[in-house]
Parts: sequence; C-alpha cells; structure tokens
Amino acid sequence: MRIQTSRFGTVEITEQDVIDFPEGLLGFNDLRKFVLLDDPNDEIFAWLQSCEEPGLAFPVLEPELFTPKYSVTLSKFDLESIRKTNLEGTRSFAIITIPEDPTQMTANLKAPLIINVAERIGRQCVLQDNRLAIREPIFSKLQQRVVQNPAVSIKSQALDWGVAVRLPEQADGPMVES
Repeated sequence: MRIQTSRFGTVEITEQDVIDFPEGLLGFNDLRKFVLLDDPNDEIFAWLQSCEEPGLAFPVLEPELFTPKYSVTLSKFDLESIRKTNLEGTRSFAIITIPEDPTQMTANLKAPLIINVAERIGRQCVLQDNRLAIREPIFSKLQQRVVQNPAVSIKSQALDWGVAVRLPEQADGPMVES
C-alpha cells in the first residue's frame, strides 16, 4: 500500500508496517494508523508518520539514547491496552519537539509511545513518575553522544527497533515515488 507524506512523498509500506494506536495520540485522538519511518539520510531521528494525515509526522527517539537510566512503569490498564502483561517485546519512543533554535529541542519523557512490536499496537502512555519531564532538554546530551563516538550515527546506537520501515537510501535524500 502507498501512503502520502509531506516529508517523504509517496512511501510504499505493507499492512504489517502499520502501527495501530486505538486511542490515537494526545491531541490527535482521531488519527490511529501510523508507521515508523527510518530515513537513512537522517542520522538522529526516526519519524512517526500518520497514515491518515500526510502532513503529520513526529520526530522520535528512544529515550535511552539521551537518558541512559530511563525506565517505564506502566499501569495494568496501559499494558492491557497494548495486549501485554509486561514490557517484554515492546519498544518505547519519546516524541521530540524541535523549535526554530534546535539547541532548545526537548523530548517528552512523561508521555512516551509504547509499541507492542509483535502485534503492531501502540499507546501513548502518561506516566505517573513526577521526575519525568514533558520538555526534557536533550540537545547537549545528543551532542555529547556524538562527541563520544563521532563515526557512528545516533540512531545506529539504538537497539534494533523491530518496528521501523527503512526508507531507501538516496544520495540527495530519501527515494520517493511521484
């Protein structure tokens, strides 16, 4: 199947690539079908792209890439909503906000996206941990990670996501169909 995106043009995906968020995302309750796109030309972010709204894509990162001791404790309801009894077989992602000044970018650690990889079902969970920030500054943490290992992209330091669709590599950007 093909989805239209404003960032990547037309992208070919399969039904198995689609991640269902039955309750939508915070502020986007009516959008439920998403795909995680891995642009090989972007060394930092993956993109959670709406299959229903071409102009809606969120940059996302695994929280462990900038907060090594990040851990998620889900309520029984949250786990049941993604058809799990524990976090085994899940991936978590933080939505990143990138303002005009990228040094001010933040991650929402308070409401991560939790995805059941096998069943392709996700939920944005609002965690009860008051130590977690909605706008955690991450620029300097990402910059430090690059300085520590400049030859390796930030995304490649993540665990195998198991849920991302890798876009074809192009010299001048992602390959898209017209």
